[in-house]
Amino acid sequence: MGGIQKAVGALQRHGNLRLVAYNHRLWALDTPPRNPMTAPEFIAKWSKVDLTERSAAQQHFLDLCELVGHPKPAAADPTGESFTFEKGASKQGGGDGWADVWKKDFFGWEYKGRHKDLNAAYDQLLEYRADLENPPLLVVCDMDIIRVHTNFNNAPTRIHEITLATLDQPRNLEILNAVFHAPDKLRPGVTSQAITEKASGHFAEMAESMRERGLDPQAVAHYLVRVVFCLFAEDVGLLERGLFARLVTRTGSDPKKFARHVGELFSAMSTGGEFLLEPVRHFNGSLFDTAPVLELTVMEIAAIGTVAGEDWSAVDVSISGTLFERGLNPAKRSQLGSHYTGRPDIETVVEPVILVPLRREWAEVRARAEGLLTAGSKKSRAQAEKLVLAFLERLKTVRVLDPAGGSGNFLYVTLQKLLELEKDVNHFLREHGFTPQFPQVSPLQLHCIEIDPYAHDLAQTVVWIGYIQWLRANGYGFPAEPILKPMSSNFRCADALFTDWPEVDFIVSNPPFLGDKLMRRQLGHEYVDKLRKLFEGRIPGQSDLCCYWFEKSRDLIEQVKCKRAGLLATQGIRGGANREVLKRIKQSGDIFFAVSDRDWILDGANVHVSMIGFDSGIESAKTLDGKPVTKIQANLSERLDLPHAKPLHVNSEILPCNRLCRVQQAFPRKLEGSPVFFISGSA
Repeated sequence: MGGIQKAVGALQRHGNLRLVAYNHRLWALDTPPRNPMTAPEFIAKWSKVDLTERSAAQQHFLDLCELVGHPKPAAADPTGESFTFEKGASKQGGGDGWADVWKKDFFGWEYKGRHKDLNAAYDQLLEYRADLENPPLLVVCDMDIIRVHTNFNNAPTRIHEITLATLDQPRNLEILNAVFHAPDKLRPGVTSQAITEKASGHFAEMAESMRERGLDPQAVAHYLVRVVFCLFAEDVGLLERGLFARLVTRTGSDPKKFARHVGELFSAMSTGGEFLLEPVRHFNGSLFDTAPVLELTVMEIAAIGTVAGEDWSAVDVSISGTLFERGLNPAKRSQLGSHYTGRPDIETVVEPVILVPLRREWAEVRARAEGLLTAGSKKSRAQAEKLVLAFLERLKTVRVLDPAGGSGNFLYVTLQKLLELEKDVNHFLREHGFTPQFPQVSPLQLHCIEIDPYAHDLAQTVVWIGYIQWLRANGYGFPAEPILKPMSSNFRCADALFTDWPEVDFIVSNPPFLGDKLMRRQLGHEYVDKLRKLFEGRIPGQSDLCCYWFEKSRDLIEQVKCKRAGLLATQGIRGGANREVLKRIKQSGDIFFAVSDRDWILDGANVHVSMIGFDSGIESAKTLDGKPVTKIQANLSERLDLPHAKPLHVNSEILPCNRLCRVQQAFPRKLEGSPVFFISGSA
């Protein structure tokens, strides 16, 4: 019996031994561990189960653990700190909820009853995502379908769907094992940036083909921008999924028929209604206006079918405007493939100019609210809630202008930052038992002036796509209808230098970089003469074009119609005639932020720029090249530019320092109490 006891003991200790009988003795042999449940067994069992969600969900998950050879939650983590059923979380819209299963840094998992809406389950996970520490995978399941949504940063969302009937297929088992053991294996191999670059390239080719046929370039751009939005809308569920692909398949060989159907779709989107027996939401906005629908060639229709296969929900809005503008605007086609301004570059300006004062304001409100909550009385709680809600009201009234809006990239990044700050405030309300609000910050707070009709058209689309992406990614669904609100009064196609600017809180912009010597060649003598006459006495005639945006911003701040501005210029603004505009800024206010010299991209070429933030002089904290300083001079340094200082005429009769010293030695009592002079000349 001793041998049997040894074998049994070993089996109990190791769990991966098997007992066999040989020559009337029991032997313990090493063997690979066997999953208690196989895929066919799992399929057979759960094909017959017809329990409610509540009764079935946890047992279903425990069987999956056995299937993939993973410890069950209670065994893997008895405390529930990193792997547990019923993980508590807060809902974005208010109240508390629970993710059915959670594994830290792996997944959030939500169950629904058989044939229930898995999209609703996914929306729940999006609401909980922040409290679940943003796991890389969001899984929804109704016992017949396991749907895995990837949730990696800077990567498009990919969906892996496993049905019960096909669970035993090798690829499906591979996906399921990755969910439990190695989620990084499901990371999409392509970034949102790559998808955006590829999609914009396709549209550039289409635009070029249409222009070569003699179609009006602006009409081409307007038509294709509408198609871009439709492709995004169908991939996020605002339109029927796969709609354009089916249109291409069914009517692609008949251009007139394709144009008629697309026109009917645009018309339905403009007012709301029906298309091909499917309901269509009310989109409105200026995008789906009465502009004619262009007739494409068979090849161009086929190209739309190709681009429809891209993941438009994953387009990176912070760069899409620039890339699509290059493709749609014939004047910028030569820049295709060139580098572009990315989100980090834009944030360098947006953060110190807009977010720093707003976050500081929120920190003060939060501290006061926390002090009231500490008191614990019903009255103090009501006062705390009132304070926080007042700040939310403040956020939804913040107005931001980009007076050289381009294709909307600066404005979109600003909008996203404001939404994130609003989300933080709502999170504070949830944490303290108050009801948070649906996001009130919206694109309607943004103002844009852009002279280029291609960019003007695109900027509105970029902002709305980015807004819808943010709402969807944070579990808020879609905006109320009409989806696209009219923005004709906010986004103006005009010359910013010859039009009035609206009263706003902040200005952020990347105005055009055009040197004095090139202005007449590119803008014409008449335009330059008119511009210099308008700004006579304020901007020297030899100044670069961007200086005029600085002066208009400064003037708006001086009139108390704007609080702060952040603009870019070529680094030449630090000297010569250009520096005069910075001197005027310091006379009526002050510079609180500057990056004196930074690499940038201008029309696809490397240049050096300066970034400058200024106000009326009330900002006390100043930052120069990333470091705190006491002051920032007009030459964008901490010290005066003494080597280039000019002698003052009034000092011409004042003795040089060496002679003054000798005079003082000769007449010490006569000079006591005399004023001190700064003397230019040799020492």
